[in-house]
Amino acid sequence: MWFIENLSSIIYSILIAVYAITIFMVIGVMILENRSPLKSLSWILVLFLMPGLGIVLYVFFGQNFRKQKIIRRKGLKNHEFISNIAHTQSKSLSKSGWLSNLALKEKENIVKLQLSNSNSVVTVGNKVTLLNNGDAKFAELLKELEKAQRFIHLQYYIFSNDEIGSKIKSILLKKAEEGVEVRIIVDDVGSWELKSKYFKELRKAGIEIYSFLQVQFPIFTSKVNYRNHRKIVVIDGLVGFVGGINVADRYIKGDPSYGIWRDTHIKVEGDAVNSLQNIFSIDWYFVSQVELADKKYFPVKEPVGNKMVQISTSGPDTDWPGIMMGFFKMISTARDYVYISTPYFMPNESVSMALKTASMGGVDVRIIIPEKSDAFITKLSSMSYIKEMMLSGVKFYFYQKGFIHSKVIVSDDVVASIGSANMDFRSFEQNFEVTAFIYDKDFTLKVKETFVEDFADSDRVILSEWRKRPVKQKVKESIARLFSPLL
Repeated sequence: MWFIENLSSIIYSILIAVYAITIFMVIGVMILENRSPLKSLSWILVLFLMPGLGIVLYVFFGQNFRKQKIIRRKGLKNHEFISNIAHTQSKSLSKSGWLSNLALKEKENIVKLQLSNSNSVVTVGNKVTLLNNGDAKFAELLKELEKAQRFIHLQYYIFSNDEIGSKIKSILLKKAEEGVEVRIIVDDVGSWELKSKYFKELRKAGIEIYSFLQVQFPIFTSKVNYRNHRKIVVIDGLVGFVGGINVADRYIKGDPSYGIWRDTHIKVEGDAVNSLQNIFSIDWYFVSQVELADKKYFPVKEPVGNKMVQISTSGPDTDWPGIMMGFFKMISTARDYVYISTPYFMPNESVSMALKTASMGGVDVRIIIPEKSDAFITKLSSMSYIKEMMLSGVKFYFYQKGFIHSKVIVSDDVVASIGSANMDFRSFEQNFEVTAFIYDKDFTLKVKETFVEDFADSDRVILSEWRKRPVKQKVKESIARLFSPLL
């Protein structure tokens, strides 16, 4: 009788005990993984402050898949081939003559780092075209798609079925009818608005299209947080596109809430296109279990320019956070200046210290972020980093014309990086990202000119004024920052 009367209390006590044991088991796993203390403490806070929900959030967003390797590259012909080239280049870089002038020689460590941490093969003889904003990017993309004769490979985080998306789809359907091979990868979360009818229409026309890491319960529940944020196009192995611009009308027309959508992309011609194709091939193997190893996808090309380029990747499929390490090295080796544009600014401790150290050492460090943001909590968290950065001399600018989505770094008129990676924990540790490192004075000067224009369209943050923010606002920012490793 006593047992029945107290059954609910007994069940409740058992559930509390099970939850407590689960929490301590999760904490034990995090400790054994030797994670960042900041990130571990953030998750511990979530687990204790959000009973029940904390465990659910951890299952979805908290597990560390870098060591487990979501994508297995070992055994892939392309990967083994590229790894061997990278190893050879790393040993002979000093003798290659690619770093002949003094300015480039000073950046040799960046080149070697990218060879070591992500097999980012050095390619020379490239032509690189800077594409500012969606209108410039899509004008070039549509033109090149129309010229395709053998194959078209597209990979996007967001692929919208709107006006620009429909234009691209029409060309792809026409090209497929002409016999051109068309393959598409879209991220399942980023492109969640695409319906099954859309996929069926393309597949019926002979176009191969897959969603990356589909959110199907319970199979991929724990991997929903690991998104493919890359934007890659390869056409006939001769032309490639990479950068921050997804397929959506707002990249051309802007957004009523934010204004113009300021972003940056590049068009690449030359051997660097093979690097983009290799990245696409690895992701394609993951979604389709088909390896694109045929030589027709990696044509031998004559030099079309004089630009030196490395294409770097990072994500849960890599041993090292290659892009973050590349950013760190760009900042820490800067002698004169380093300019950064990012929509979200939540640097980890390493990058944060590199920025402060560079600035205090006399380097002109300037960072452009949007004043209007598409993510409220992320914006609050970003704001919390500004004061400490400015105390070290880092200059901040709030972009005024709209939402700045560019992920660009330029330094010393020598090296520029343009890609998909933001300066935040998610891009550094969780997303699949791709970035091009371009080593060329003429090109970096063009990138620098766009920064000068963006600075003119921005308001510089003044430390004395920034200190006057209401206490309530500062508290919100500080609380949001606690969750920055999880955003």
